[in-house]
Amino acid sequence: MQTICNNDFRYIAIAKTNEGMINMSAYAQELRNTAKAMVAPGKGILAMDESNATCNKRFEKLGIPTTEERRRAYRELILTTPGLSEYISGAILYDETISQFSQAKVAFTKVMQDAGMIIGIKVDAGAKDLAGCPGEKVTEGLDGLRERIAEYYKMGARFAKWRAVITIGNGIPSGTCIEANAHALARYAALCQEGGLVPIVEPEVLIDGDHTIEDSYEVTNETLEAVFNQLRLHKVEFDQMILKPSMVISGLTCPNQASVEQVAEMTIQCLLKNVPVTIPGIAFLSGGQSNERSTEHLNVMNAKFASQCPWSVTFSYARAIQQPALDYWRGNDDKISEAQKLLYHRAELNGVASLGQYNAEMEKAPTLV
Repeated sequence: MQTICNNDFRYIAIAKTNEGMINMSAYAQELRNTAKAMVAPGKGILAMDESNATCNKRFEKLGIPTTEERRRAYRELILTTPGLSEYISGAILYDETISQFSQAKVAFTKVMQDAGMIIGIKVDAGAKDLAGCPGEKVTEGLDGLRERIAEYYKMGARFAKWRAVITIGNGIPSGTCIEANAHALARYAALCQEGGLVPIVEPEVLIDGDHTIEDSYEVTNETLEAVFNQLRLHKVEFDQMILKPSMVISGLTCPNQASVEQVAEMTIQCLLKNVPVTIPGIAFLSGGQSNERSTEHLNVMNAKFASQCPWSVTFSYARAIQQPALDYWRGNDDKISEAQKLLYHRAELNGVASLGQYNAEMEKAPTLV
């Protein structure tokens, strides 16, 4: 096994920075317990929080009516998959979804609680053009967030998600973009902990482009450094949050694609350099990778480097788990049971990969009628 040197002095500095902080949140112990449960061994988080617009685009490609009822049916298919909680600790919902009911008139929040899954909610308002920075985005949604968090907590939510996007391109990302998004992530995280929700902090360095894996490492390193600086400034408690980063990876159109082993090694190296030891877990986004490749990357990280990681290394995937089921279902409710087998299968593969026990032979899809 290859050894990756971490920065012990950085860890000590981070630990001392947070050691002296007094957590004023009445939810502190609940937040710690929830965060640990979210990244329990062999489990990950399902990101089923696509906006209506994004969900409708996926439906259109498959000829599925873009109606609230079809979106509801699709979300019910996911949440009622038998045994899903064996590999999924919790699911991130969209605002529409958290208020919906199953066909049997059971609230989705109760469906999840009965199945043993933690309720999560997307709270950002999406990435918007960043003024003065062409080609760059900043995520909005801080206005009224404290009140929305209180409402979501009453509805049963116990964690939240906020996604920032960083683009690698000609002369970008700028320091302005990175700092603006890091600041917003920190303000969001502080508000979540104040209101009883574990914040998933998601700084995504997009895979789009022809950049090399070295470029990805440089930008990811700069982004994580800025994010944790802002989190410390805003007194966010690291043991009460989850990090959801992108992997250090070659751009989709880069002519020299890094190997699975190189992605795993450079990703873990970057995380060890920047992520405090008190973070309970890192739940990766798949970020445009294929289903199989995102599972392979996660598996190698755990198989080769788990002993060096002070935090759990798992997944928070969306399409990389859901897409096979959606492709099979295509809005036909007669196919729900078989589609659920496909969903369960991909959740199982990633759960196994989070333990470093996955192999390609496991990819054989379940037999369908």
